[in-house]
Amino acid sequence: MIEIENKNQKKKVIVVGGGFAGLTAARKLLKEGYQVELIEKRPILGGKWSAWKDEAGDWIETGLHVFFGAYDEIFDLMKELNIYDRIDWKEHVLTYTLDKGERFEFRTINLPSPFHLLPAVFQNHYFSLMEKLSLGKALFPIIFGSKKYYDEQDKKTYQDWHRNLGISDKMLKKMFLPMTLALKFLPPEHISAKIVLDVSGTFLRQNTASKIGLLKGSPDTHLTAPICEDIYKKGGIITSELKLSKVELKSDKSIDHLVFEDKNGQTIQKQADNYIFALPIHNLRKLLPKQWIDEHDYFKGLNQIESVPVVTLHLWLDRQISQIDNILFSPDGYIPVYADMSNTTDDYKRNGKSRFQFVVAPAFDFINMTDDQIVNKIWEGIKGIYPDTAPQAKIEKAKVVRIPRSVYWPAKGTDKLRVSQKSPIRNLAIAGGYTKQRFYDSMEGAVRSGNRAADVIITQDQGLNWKDKD
Repeated sequence: MIEIENKNQKKKVIVVGGGFAGLTAARKLLKEGYQVELIEKRPILGGKWSAWKDEAGDWIETGLHVFFGAYDEIFDLMKELNIYDRIDWKEHVLTYTLDKGERFEFRTINLPSPFHLLPAVFQNHYFSLMEKLSLGKALFPIIFGSKKYYDEQDKKTYQDWHRNLGISDKMLKKMFLPMTLALKFLPPEHISAKIVLDVSGTFLRQNTASKIGLLKGSPDTHLTAPICEDIYKKGGIITSELKLSKVELKSDKSIDHLVFEDKNGQTIQKQADNYIFALPIHNLRKLLPKQWIDEHDYFKGLNQIESVPVVTLHLWLDRQISQIDNILFSPDGYIPVYADMSNTTDDYKRNGKSRFQFVVAPAFDFINMTDDQIVNKIWEGIKGIYPDTAPQAKIEKAKVVRIPRSVYWPAKGTDKLRVSQKSPIRNLAIAGGYTKQRFYDSMEGAVRSGNRAADVIITQDQGLNWKDKD
């Protein structure tokens, strides 16, 4: 063990990408005695879960950051950093808010699976008995389906799978549409059935898996900053505003060095023993050397994966129009999942005034709209969901966040393109939601992929064979 630690002290790893995958990988390698430099092209860290202050000092987040009870590795990380108590766990209920002020809820009880779902199926009065029985029919393959069964469903869209089981279109639209939009910002006809069944199966097999928690404030303050502080404490280097522009290779096609550009357009070369690319798929694709794509199916697959646009709307109102302290779902309009942060988040409370964060999805039609067009369209929908309180309210401030290419697009047939964190290049590991782990593009998925990318390097240096862990 001492020999390994001394050996690792001489080895340097460059981690490219300052999201949670990259931050997690950097921290784990530092714990094992490596020299680590993490490089991020933006001035802020956190990736898909980054946050910053606007001109008025209000926090703006890239998206709605939610923890689920099914997660574990991100909780292990937070416990190591003594920040797990910064998660505020909410009542275990899924609340659906519909047009004309209609509401329905799904609750569970403390019984073994699948009996914990009985209230969700039979105490709900929004759907008819036949619709609830059709849901019960669908729950069986979700809860008891094998990995082989899940894998086979990648040939279908979730909409096709859903209809093939005879579940009503009303249940597809009112209950499952907001779930798929919240999961991957895509409607059921554009997402692989396997992805939805994988995630649903995880949440439905244990009665606390779908429990929801939110941070007590911004992810920058309560999560990203503590990770960075620990990286600095362990001797790591974090360099921002450097964009990776080229990967230079050795004769054996491994990485010789990386070429970066700073914000002034100056080029900088950096070299290490090993490298981790923890980049969004669209950025990774632009950097893949042609030799890699020509010679390895691993990179051919990655080069075919597309990205999904994401839009988030932050809205400050002059009064409180919602009293619910939880994440909310809506099948009507374009805000499938949202929260009144003045109710849910300690640092965002506004003394009787709502401050909403809405996921706007699908975002294909919204990504090129003006801010005013987006705000007006969403506000009309909100007035329908809150007919008793919203029409009297006025918008004090609105902020729109656009990400033209965000999470990877899990269209049917694409799951086979996802890859191991161990690449065929001897000194390169890959991290990200598109790599193999069962939580996809979530905070948990990012942490898991970062841990596994670091493990690829550690295992290799110990002379052991790498095995995928999910």
